[in-house]
Amino acid sequence: MRCPHCTTGIHDHYQASSTVHSGDSKWALLHMECPECRNPILRLMRIRDAGNISSLSFAFPTTDSLRPVPPEVPDPYRQDFTEACEVLSLSPKASAALSRRNLQAVLRDKAATQHKDLFDQIEEVIASGKLPSHISDGLHAVRNIGNFAAHEIKSKVTGSIVAVEPGEAEWNLDVLESLFDFYFVEPTKAAKRKADLNVKLKAAGKAEIP
Repeated sequence: MRCPHCTTGIHDHYQASSTVHSGDSKWALLHMECPECRNPILRLMRIRDAGNISSLSFAFPTTDSLRPVPPEVPDPYRQDFTEACEVLSLSPKASAALSRRNLQAVLRDKAATQHKDLFDQIEEVIASGKLPSHISDGLHAVRNIGNFAAHEIKSKVTGSIVAVEPGEAEWNLDVLESLFDFYFVEPTKAAKRKADLNVKLKAAGKAEIP
């Protein structure tokens, strides 16, 4: 997960401060301290009588901090990612729907995937071998954490508001950030380095890099 204060990637290790019962639900206040910035993080978890976690939202800070989007990332990917961050603490379902749609668009537009369903797109881009292993592993986890086998609609109608697993919405955003870096940030930086080098080569009377 990302710390909602400093946005550093951290492992969540919440402890329950207190629990109360109301109707068919048990509410638990979870707390932890960010190991990087040392700020407290509080989350409110609702558990049904069946033992299922039905909601997990930020209590403090009240909204999840926006993750900065690199300037190299254009719209509509930037806008969808920002909105997914804005609603994460209020509705993980809505956040996950936005990030799934965004993920599908990136794979279609930048990886040139041919399949229509997100599950198949992920299979296609992993099989191509063109992604670094850590991104391929992240995409593979998107399907597993999201339990696509049981929730086929997540693959076929990516923008649908459907139930999400704990941590699913956050993980989608993590993977999107990796894809943004691979498809937008690094190519732009590489092009700038090449342009700067060619300026120096030209000034020195040497052949430029094509």
